[in-house]
Formats: sequence, structure tokens, C-alpha cells
Amino acid sequence: MNDKALKVGVFGLGLIGTALAGRLLAAGYAVAGTDPSAERCKAFKALGGTLADSADIWSSDVVFSCVFDTAQLADLIAQAPGTEAVLVSMSTCDPDQMAPLATKAQARGITLIEAPISGTSKALAAGDVLLLVAGAEAAVARAAPLLDALARQFLHVGEIGNGNRAKLAINLVLGLHRAALAEGMVFAEAIGLDAADFLEMAKASAAYSAVMDAKGDALVHRDFTPLGRIAQSAKDFELIRDQAKAAGQGLPFTGTYLDMMRDALAAGEGDLDNAAVLLPISRAVPEG
Repeated sequence: MNDKALKVGVFGLGLIGTALAGRLLAAGYAVAGTDPSAERCKAFKALGGTLADSADIWSSDVVFSCVFDTAQLADLIAQAPGTEAVLVSMSTCDPDQMAPLATKAQARGITLIEAPISGTSKALAAGDVLLLVAGAEAAVARAAPLLDALARQFLHVGEIGNGNRAKLAINLVLGLHRAALAEGMVFAEAIGLDAADFLEMAKASAAYSAVMDAKGDALVHRDFTPLGRIAQSAKDFELIRDQAKAAGQGLPFTGTYLDMMRDALAAGEGDLDNAAVLLPISRAVPEG
């Protein structure tokens, strides 16, 4: 089959689903999608996508799941008709649930693989992300032309579940990088430095991180237009905490980060970009 003839379906047209669909449409694929939000469906249609019901989407060769969490992925599989689709889960999910979900999917003729994204929705729209792919090699090969169109690189990291294990470990480092930059900026401003000047100094210093390029301007200007939401970061760090606890490992920085996420959620900031970790930091009072 000519890879451009692959039928592509998308469940979930939020930040990631819309970026993914736009990328594949621009590459010449026909993409069918659906979402509970009429506004998101309208935006998807404006990109050139085809709105479709669940049955039509499941008739695709490759179906992308861009839902919020593991429970929504489980519901999607439970409601699927008999089909021979490859289902690619793009969401950050509970790694321990992926193998059981793959078994349930296989009972319906569906081959589940995972490809969680390292990068923002903006980076995905530009094709500048890493995909952490796990699952059966034959199914990965079937989806490979689409994965190549989406990302600068995809790595096959082994059996189902390992994609999300790798994603959680990377997200731990990335989230703490964001928080460290935010706290450094709050500190710099508190002691009289200009935020933009501090960012330029930090970029030129031994403390440099790519997070400064991705989130620095948002922090300087307090522009928290979402590319990845606080609510999603909180969900991911809860998974990180739970996985570590099950392994008998304490993660003190993760606990502190989760406290900041809870503060942001309680303040109604869950839909802001994850760079808005700056806000609970800025509300912190001195110890003693």
C-alpha cells in the first residue's frame, strides 16, 4: 500500500490531537477525527480534516488516541467494534495498565502500541518531537510512515508499557527543569534583576537548558497560553509518584512539584501552560 493511502483516524482533538492532525494533513494524509468539543471539531474541520463517527474512525488503518489519560484510553478500547486497526496511544498513561489494555484491544482485533511525545504541542506541529514507541514491531512498522511524518525521531523502546515508563522519567526531569527556571526567575526578580536580562544571562551560563528556549519567554512575559497544561503535568507527576512508590523509591523533588501543582489547581490555573508553575512559586512565603 502507498503510505499516503493509509486511512488515519484520531480520537481527541485537543492540543496534541489537533497538532498531530495538522501535521498529517500537511503531509498529504486524509485524516478523520472526532472530539466531544464542538469548538475543537470546528477547528479540525478548518484544517482540512473530516469529522467522522467512532465507527468510521475505527475503520482506519491506523488510529491515534489523543485522549487525556489511561481511563479514557480504556473506555475507547472497551467501546471499539471489531477491527484490524493499529491503535497508537499518544497520551501519557499508567505504564502498568498498557499490557492489560493491549490484551483487551487484541480481543477486538486491535493492535495497541504506544508513542508518547517528548515535546510540546507547538513542537509537534513543527515535527520537532521525539516519540517513545513501544509494542509489537510489526505494528510499529505499519505505523512508521505516520510516525516519521510526525516527529524528528522515534525510538522503539521495547515492550508495551516501556514507552510510558520512559516518558514519565523524562517528564520528571523536564518538569523539574521548568520549576527550577521558574524559581530562579522569581528569585532574580525578587532581588532586583530584570526577568528578560536574567533569562539571557542564564542561557549563556553553565545552567543552560533547552527549557529556557521553550519556556523562557513565557515566564518572562507571564504568557501562559497553553502548549501543555498544568492539569496534564499534575496528572503525569501523580503517575510518577505512584510508580516510584510501587518500586519502593522516594522522590523528594516530585513531592514538592506536586505540592505546587495542587496549589495551581486549587487556584483555578489547571488550564494554563505548565510554565505557570511560576505562579505557585511566586505565592510562596519565606520560611521562618
